Amino acid sequence: MSRTIIVSNRLPTKVLRTDDSLTFQASEGGLATGLGSIYQQAGNVWVGWPGLFVEDATEEGYVREQLRQDSMEPVFLTEAEIRDYYEGFSNSTLWPTFHYFPQYATYEPAHWAAYVAVNEKFCQAVLALAGPDDTIWVHDYQLLLLPAMLRAARPRATIGFFLHIPFPSYELIRVLPWARELVAGVLGADLIGFHTFGFMRHFLSSVSHLLGFTAHNGRLEAGQRTVLVDTFPMGIDYDRYAEAAASESARQHEASYRQVLGDIRVILSIDRLDYSKGIAERLRAFEQLLVRHPEWRGQVSLIMVVVPSRDQVAQYAVLKEEIDELVGRINAAYRTMRWTPIHYFYRSFPLDELASLYRLAEVGLVTPMRDGMNLVAKEFVATKANDHGVLILSERAGAARELSDALIINPTDLDQLTAALHEALVMPANEQARRMRAMRRLVRQYDVFAWTDLFMSRLAYAKQEQLSLDTDMLSPDLTTQLLRDYHAAPTRLLLLDYDGTLSPFHNDPQQAGPDEEMLLLLRALTEVPQNRVVIISGRDRATLEGWLGHLPVDFICEHGVWLRPAGEDWQLFQALNNDWKDEIRTILDLYVARTAGSFIEEKDFSLVWHFRRADAELGDMRARELMNHLTFITANADLQVMEGNKVIEIKTAGINKGTAAARWMATYPADFLLAIGDDRTDEDTFRVMPPEAYTIKVGPAPRSLARYHVDSPTEVRQLLREMLM
Repeated sequence: MSRTIIVSNRLPTKVLRTDDSLTFQASEGGLATGLGSIYQQAGNVWVGWPGLFVEDATEEGYVREQLRQDSMEPVFLTEAEIRDYYEGFSNSTLWPTFHYFPQYATYEPAHWAAYVAVNEKFCQAVLALAGPDDTIWVHDYQLLLLPAMLRAARPRATIGFFLHIPFPSYELIRVLPWARELVAGVLGADLIGFHTFGFMRHFLSSVSHLLGFTAHNGRLEAGQRTVLVDTFPMGIDYDRYAEAAASESARQHEASYRQVLGDIRVILSIDRLDYSKGIAERLRAFEQLLVRHPEWRGQVSLIMVVVPSRDQVAQYAVLKEEIDELVGRINAAYRTMRWTPIHYFYRSFPLDELASLYRLAEVGLVTPMRDGMNLVAKEFVATKANDHGVLILSERAGAARELSDALIINPTDLDQLTAALHEALVMPANEQARRMRAMRRLVRQYDVFAWTDLFMSRLAYAKQEQLSLDTDMLSPDLTTQLLRDYHAAPTRLLLLDYDGTLSPFHNDPQQAGPDEEMLLLLRALTEVPQNRVVIISGRDRATLEGWLGHLPVDFICEHGVWLRPAGEDWQLFQALNNDWKDEIRTILDLYVARTAGSFIEEKDFSLVWHFRRADAELGDMRARELMNHLTFITANADLQVMEGNKVIEIKTAGINKGTAAARWMATYPADFLLAIGDDRTDEDTFRVMPPEAYTIKVGPAPRSLARYHVDSPTEVRQLLREMLM
């Protein structure tokens, strides 16, 4: 029976060393909660580091045995690996880069080597457990290389990957000496998930620039594999936080705090010590609130909880010192006998006390400089059963894409943050309730369990879609069956692409005219009374008519724009205009000037940028840039940007080979249908063909909507010759 294997850097249970023994403590994180419903099911397992360095084989065996009883498999790291892989590359290279603090990033080859080695160690641990039908779900930035390593060992495995932190723009990730390897590592997955569309867009852009793979509707064509990329905003265990806030323990803690505070109003800030959280900026904004609105002095206090994190690292130690100094200075400047402006706690809180602080606060201040999701914002909302309270939320947190009823601010704009604090404190109760109800409804509906279910269902879908695109080689037995059906059919419709299908590619497209063999084959096919032969091509009508117009073949040209049944006049698929051409031609001219060997082909209703004659690496790079440029320019226009084999074509949307092929099948019904093509534009043809049709993809990458594939135009011609025998 198939099972699910969860893989993350840390296990949901951490092992702690005491003076005389080892203890096991459950993690409180949202990931552990959400995936608990998966890994604790019979047969499933969670693979990860238990959080400490074990000293000998006996201790290792004890830890392994204890964790296995709770469906966990530990990966043990050496002290050097913890230092170089975890503290080094993961947290001193990737973390600052992905959070837009590249000035803190280090680039140590030894750290990279450790990162590769530990990802390989995780790979071996997973492979020792995973069967051929198992599903593997890899998590986060510490294991970016793992999906590709698993894919190399298990080509047909079902692998998902989710990134819990932001994915940076291409301009940032390109700074990393190992950017290509990291991005390629993630592409080993079948489904790649991010919190927001912005992170997903940055990833797709980086893949395009670094590896040359393109995406269409969230589907990446990565060599011979199609990878689905999507967004899955992570939620929290809503009921857990709502119930904790309603508990008697939380009420008692709240009463204790209220007794100390009196009738002081409360702003709450909770975050881990990290330079990405914007903690110092919150303190400055609160100070500015007291300066600009002196009426709040003695009326409102900031409760600031900072959870200790890596304070032995230089940047974190400096941040801790800055926070301490700001708190001390503000309190010294404004404190009175009855009022303390800032109540500062440098520690973590158990859930019931945390919930009591959420209950106590009128304003939740969640303003990271950069964050993946930030679940504190959702926790604050979940505890507000009385719908009283205001959330101030950074636009740079993933949660801002969902919690639009918060006061959304730019965390580096001190004036805006100060104004938001004042607005929150004076917001009418009915307005607070309206906003909070909407946010609570969303947080309740899209909780961590919904997130888990959605990702797993999309992963299953991604794999099923991949399998549906698998094609079989047109073997001798299949060829025999095709020929048998062909000869038995009273009527036959043959849809044949030209470039890359009937004719091999040529550096100069105008030199790719038909040779004598092709002309003889096509003439012989058209002379068979039962046959109707259609040349369905992206070529312009004048070229194809000049090459093949003397033959009794039908034409579908310019990807379906121009149509001509044999012996009849040319007709447009539908009325079109060329008003857009001048603007697009200006862009293409720029890319021709920057890419030696490229040129523009102008058709009646489309423009084509060819780069087959350009330097391969330069051409691919410029093609990525041009695709991004054109996609942006044509976003709100009725145009389609298509990428073929060393060409990019722009044409009116809604007309393609598929729509034209469908018209042909409706107008000229046949008992035997054959469609052969080589590139992405031919997928439109394959898509509209009925299941019984013979559809054949030409070329070395067999993933296609076609049923079968052959390697080259030579094999296409051989098949056509056999049909004449």
